[in-house]
Amino acid sequence: MAKVNVKVCLGTTCFVMGSSNLQELMSIVPHKYGKEVHVEGSPCLGMCSSEYEFSKAPYVKVNNEFIKEATVEKVLAAIDKELK
Repeated sequence: MAKVNVKVCLGTTCFVMGSSNLQELMSIVPHKYGKEVHVEGSPCLGMCSSEYEFSKAPYVKVNNEFIKEATVEKVLAAIDKELK
Protein backbone atom coordinates (compact mmCIF):
# COMPACT_ATOMS: atom_id res chain seq x y z
CA MET A 1 0.00 0.00 0.00
CA ALA A 2 1.35 3.42 -0.96
CA LYS A 3 2.06 6.00 1.68
CA VAL A 4 -0.23 9.05 1.84
CA ASN A 5 1.53 12.41 2.08
CA VAL A 6 -0.29 15.34 3.68
CA LYS A 7 1.02 18.90 3.51
CA VAL A 8 -0.66 21.58 5.60
CA CYS A 9 -0.07 25.12 4.37
CA LEU A 10 1.29 27.29 7.15
CA GLY A 11 1.62 30.45 5.06
CA THR A 12 0.28 33.66 6.58
CA THR A 13 -3.13 33.63 4.89
CA CYS A 14 -3.77 29.95 5.57
CA PHE A 15 -2.55 30.22 9.15
CA VAL A 16 -4.83 33.19 9.85
CA MET A 17 -7.75 31.47 8.11
CA GLY A 18 -7.48 28.33 10.22
CA SER A 19 -4.53 26.09 9.43
CA SER A 20 -3.41 26.61 13.01
CA ASN A 21 -6.42 24.45 13.95
CA LEU A 22 -5.12 21.68 11.71
CA GLN A 23 -2.17 21.04 14.01
CA GLU A 24 -4.51 18.56 15.67
CA LEU A 25 -3.73 16.26 12.73
CA MET A 26 -0.22 15.75 14.10
CA SER A 27 -1.65 13.81 17.03
CA ILE A 28 -4.65 12.17 15.32
CA VAL A 29 -2.96 10.78 12.19
CA PRO A 30 -0.22 8.63 13.82
CA HIS A 31 -2.76 6.99 16.15
CA LYS A 32 -5.34 6.40 13.42
CA TYR A 33 -3.13 5.45 10.45
CA GLY A 34 0.30 4.60 11.83
CA LYS A 35 3.11 4.93 9.31
CA GLU A 36 0.79 4.79 6.29
CA VAL A 37 0.32 8.57 6.41
CA HIS A 38 2.94 11.31 6.73
CA VAL A 39 1.85 14.81 7.79
CA GLU A 40 4.03 17.88 7.55
CA GLY A 41 3.70 21.63 7.46
CA SER A 42 4.63 23.65 4.41
CA PRO A 43 5.69 27.31 4.41
CA CYS A 44 3.32 27.90 1.47
CA LEU A 45 1.52 25.73 -1.08
CA GLY A 46 1.11 28.65 -3.49
CA MET A 47 -2.64 28.27 -3.85
CA CYS A 48 -3.56 31.82 -2.83
CA SER A 49 -1.34 33.33 -5.50
CA SER A 50 -2.50 30.90 -8.19
CA GLU A 51 -6.22 31.11 -7.53
CA TYR A 52 -6.55 34.50 -5.85
CA GLU A 53 -9.19 33.01 -3.58
CA PHE A 54 -8.06 34.06 -0.14
CA SER A 55 -11.50 33.15 1.18
CA LYS A 56 -10.83 29.48 0.35
CA ALA A 57 -7.90 29.15 2.77
CA PRO A 58 -6.65 27.13 4.54
CA TYR A 59 -5.31 24.71 1.95
CA VAL A 60 -4.06 21.17 2.50
CA LYS A 61 -2.56 18.85 -0.10
CA VAL A 62 -3.29 15.13 0.27
CA ASN A 63 -1.07 13.36 -2.25
CA ASN A 64 -2.01 15.28 -5.43
CA GLU A 65 -5.40 16.62 -4.30
CA PHE A 66 -5.80 20.12 -2.87
CA ILE A 67 -8.45 20.68 -0.23
CA LYS A 68 -9.91 24.18 0.01
CA GLU A 69 -11.30 25.47 3.31
CA ALA A 70 -9.63 22.50 4.95
CA THR A 71 -10.84 21.14 8.25
CA VAL A 72 -9.63 18.15 10.23
CA GLU A 73 -12.72 16.23 9.10
CA LYS A 74 -12.16 17.03 5.39
CA VAL A 75 -8.50 16.00 5.61
CA LEU A 76 -9.29 12.72 7.37
CA ALA A 77 -11.95 11.95 4.73
CA ALA A 78 -9.41 12.62 1.95
CA ILE A 79 -6.87 10.34 3.66
CA ASP A 80 -9.48 7.58 3.97
CA LYS A 81 -10.29 7.97 0.26
CA GLU A 82 -6.60 7.66 -0.68
CA LEU A 83 -6.16 4.55 1.43
CA LYS A 84 -9.07 2.68 -0.20
